[in-house]
Amino acid sequence: MSLAVREIAGAVHFAVKVVPGASRTRIQGLHGDALKVQVAAPPEHGKANAAVLALLAAALGTTQNQVALVRGASSPRKTIAVRGLAAAWVVQRLLASE
Repeated sequence: MSLAVREIAGAVHFAVKVVPGASRTRIQGLHGDALKVQVAAPPEHGKANAAVLALLAAALGTTQNQVALVRGASSPRKTIAVRGLAAAWVVQRLLASE
């Protein structure tokens, strides 16, 4: 299995399965073709979404304004877009972070 990524309009899009309210914030690995992410933040008022974006930006070594939530704001399965990085780099960095 591998992380499924798509390049759309200059951004790399990929799916994330989020587990909010976890004991710690981390990238856990793959969940099917999506990246599984655990965040300590609760799933209320966008706190878990913000924690996911911050974690991904840190793992990719980029700023938070380059990482955006495209779809799934209220769902555990989300689509994330990253601007300014190559798809191969994104996959390599995220899978090395687990």
